[in-house]
Order: sequence, then structure tokens, then C-alpha cells
Amino acid sequence: MCSRFSFVTTQEEIESKFGVNLQNPLRTSYNIGPTQHAYIITNDHQESLQYVTWGLIPSWSKTGRNTGRLINARRENIGGQTSFRIPIRKKRCLVLADSFYEWQQKGINKIPYRVKLKSGELMVMAGLWDEWSDGKYGLKSFSIITTDANEEMKTVFSRMPVLLLTPESQKQWLSEMDITQTVDMLQTPPNDTLYMYRVSKKINELSYNNVLLHKNLIS
Repeated sequence: MCSRFSFVTTQEEIESKFGVNLQNPLRTSYNIGPTQHAYIITNDHQESLQYVTWGLIPSWSKTGRNTGRLINARRENIGGQTSFRIPIRKKRCLVLADSFYEWQQKGINKIPYRVKLKSGELMVMAGLWDEWSDGKYGLKSFSIITTDANEEMKTVFSRMPVLLLTPESQKQWLSEMDITQTVDMLQTPPNDTLYMYRVSKKINELSYNNVLLHKNLIS
């Protein structure tokens, strides 16, 4: 699964890479967790960067409450699962990050790692969005799609986000496709794509948001 990620970049990089218009100052974070806000680009408004809550709230939810249970959508059953059946067909998004965190089980201990692209570029994770409304107030939310880990990631954990590694795949993800074409895009990222290293267990504290979370504890 993917339960934490970071977003540290500049307005210039975002505008250059994605061609979006930023209406407000960019909010960076070293520790984004479930129910918090993050940046996405949706298929219905590809020209803008949206700051929405992480953890899908289905449009049919009775309460509109974000429990944090739907932060991830598993590739294997995404087309038929009630919460994701419509979003995978109609409401896809790019989730922007510079890294994500994962925990390696070592006996009774869980060791956190930061995972980046070897290229140093921003990560673009395949996501789904939905919008809940009570008739007066609308609330947009998203999930990150996960798949089997590649060989590098398997050394830490068995799953990872679906990564859209090229501008072409990112554009295609936001385009109109049938369900077969859509699911075909949800592949395990190629090997030799990632760079990872141990980070502080402070990452476990969602309130801790500091540049020290990007410090390599191995070096």
C-alpha cells in the first residue's frame, strides 16, 4: 500500500512540467498522510492543480466523512469494487509527489524508507477521484492505485503505487478510454526505476513535518 508521501518542489517546476495554472502559493509537505490534503490533476480540469483530501469519499456516501480507509485502490479488483467502479471509468487523476514512504518488516520492528525516482523527477501516481455533496457543499477526494512491487520495491514491501513515468502515459491516463484500456495501464513499474533509503521513525508521527524526514540514515 501507499500510506505516506511527500511533495516538495517549486511552482516553476509544476508549471513547466504540467502546464497548469497556479492560483495560490504552492504548499509543500514532507509528510502527507490519510485524510490530509494533496495536489492532483483531474481529467475534467487538466489545466489546473487541485488541493484535495486523500481518502476517497464515494459520491453515494451517506455521511461524507473521510475515514481514511480508501486511500488506496488495488489494481486487481478495481473495475468491480463498488467505491471505484465509476471513478476508474470516469474520474481519473494524476497524484503528484516527489517521494513516497514504505515500511520494511524486520521482526517486530518496522523500518521506514523513502522511495524516489532514480531520475530525480517528480513522481506521478495514477489516481482516482470522486466528489461528494450534501446539496450545498461539495467535497472532492482521491485514492492512489497500487499494484505488485517491482524487484527493487520487493526488498521493502510487496506493493507500490502505479507510476506514470512519461508525459505520454500521464496524458493518456486523463484521456477517454474504455475499461480494458484503462486497466491495461495499471502495470508494475519497470525495474531499475527507484532509489530508496532509510529515514527517521519520526515519519510515524503524522504531525511531524520536517526536512529531516528526507535525510538518508544509511549514508
